[in-house]
Amino acid sequence: MLSHDNRIKCVAGVTWLVPSQTQPSGGYLVNLADGTCSCPDYELRRTRCKHQWAVEFAQTVAKSDKGDVVSQSISYSRAPQDRDWNAYNTAQCEEKETVEHLLRGLCDGIETPAHAGRGRKPVPLSDAVFAMVMKVYVAMSARRATTDLEASGEAGHMTKVPRYNTLFDYFEKPGMIELLTKLIEKSAAPLAAIETSFAVDSTGFGTAIYRRWYDQKYGREVKEHTWLKAHAMIGTSTNIITAVRVTDSSGADSPQLPGLVEATKQRFEMTEVSADKAYLGHENLAAIEAAGASPFIPFKINSQDDGSPAWRKMRAVFMFKHDEFLAAYSKRSAIESTFSSVKRKFGQSVRSKNFTAQVNEILCKVLCHNLSCLVMAMHRLGIEPSFLAKAVTC
Repeated sequence: MLSHDNRIKCVAGVTWLVPSQTQPSGGYLVNLADGTCSCPDYELRRTRCKHQWAVEFAQTVAKSDKGDVVSQSISYSRAPQDRDWNAYNTAQCEEKETVEHLLRGLCDGIETPAHAGRGRKPVPLSDAVFAMVMKVYVAMSARRATTDLEASGEAGHMTKVPRYNTLFDYFEKPGMIELLTKLIEKSAAPLAAIETSFAVDSTGFGTAIYRRWYDQKYGREVKEHTWLKAHAMIGTSTNIITAVRVTDSSGADSPQLPGLVEATKQRFEMTEVSADKAYLGHENLAAIEAAGASPFIPFKINSQDDGSPAWRKMRAVFMFKHDEFLAAYSKRSAIESTFSSVKRKFGQSVRSKNFTAQVNEILCKVLCHNLSCLVMAMHRLGIEPSFLAKAVTC
């Protein structure tokens, strides 16, 4: 509880420092006289933020009749969620079996390249993709996932179950990146009739690889984990990921937005796209409007009024219809829930050592998430994906 927390300090007159609750260091400056705060929330809403409340709570001291200071507590209760528990429970219990059927239906459309030569024929590409995704779904190493893959083969989902070393080879194939990306986009298509509002952001996935260098300033070797970034666009109603691109950790967020919008609009009718300030730019706003959608990206304190037509239009909404802007922008929080779901269910790091294999492993995580969303939509909304019928007859 922030009340009476000695980490909240008055640094100069009416200026207070409130530590960040999400970062190990740093904080935000609250000016009591001006009623301002340096946090992004105040910059967006221009109303009292949680850091200003924290300073007020820290200044408030409850005293007894004798003048002794007594502890003060602040409690809150979370609003109950409106959830169809019967549909939720059924979807969770049947998820793995249904995911296998859906995945088999997606893989049925994959053609295996012609085999040249007299050697042993390779594993059908559709079976290799199925095994790769299910290996990631069960969240095990390729060797430990062998039993699950063999069970899928016995159920008729694969004509030939790949060995674990064969899976390693397929994860390292650059051509799998484009194939898995297309499968992700195709898996989102059944929800095109529902999703019209979208959000974009990026998240990191850790690796088991260290980067080492010698720091001349401190005279010692320094090391850190390498990581990759997944740039994604999601539907805010069902959390389905409509498009994704994976880069190394240095991949900037803003340049990825036009490509994500272009991939999404191929299958969805877009009316809104929300994103944080990292995506604020003339090209991004133009790309969103070209897709028939309205952008909702907050402006910075020093943002200018003049700009492109798309810039001036959104600036007017931001300044003069702020409540309407915030209502649309608040949908962006759905992408945080999406990333959290992907990492909780399928892991927040990758096992692969090769960069291409790491990218393919992340794409498999995203595809697993989409299939899980489809299972939930089938039970809650009565949706039947077009590729499900193929899987049932497999």
